[in-house]
Amino acid sequence: MIIGVGVDVVDVDRFMETLDRTPRLREKLFTPAERDLPPASIAARFAAKEAIAKALGAPGGMSWQDATVHRVPGGAPEVEISGTVAARAQELGIQKFHLSISHDAGIASAMVVAEG
Repeated sequence: MIIGVGVDVVDVDRFMETLDRTPRLREKLFTPAERDLPPASIAARFAAKEAIAKALGAPGGMSWQDATVHRVPGGAPEVEISGTVAARAQELGIQKFHLSISHDAGIASAMVVAEG
């Protein structure tokens, strides 16, 4: 059963300019495994985290560090959750996140389906 859906789109250049202006923001938004990715990939990770939050009903108090997007060679990206994100997912009965991310022509996008 589908419990939630989230979609987000990010302008890569604009997002990277924001990270450059606010250096600590990169540490706040991304786990160590995500921080040094190329610009389009890091913007896509941000879009994925926003889409996950939307699929969870966008509750306040969630930590960006509690969701990590992993690349899977030859497969769809995977979401690893912990802490505040895992607690909200459990509260809603979510057992799996299906994630699709893309980046092209300066735009990064993500679509998440939360399944229970």
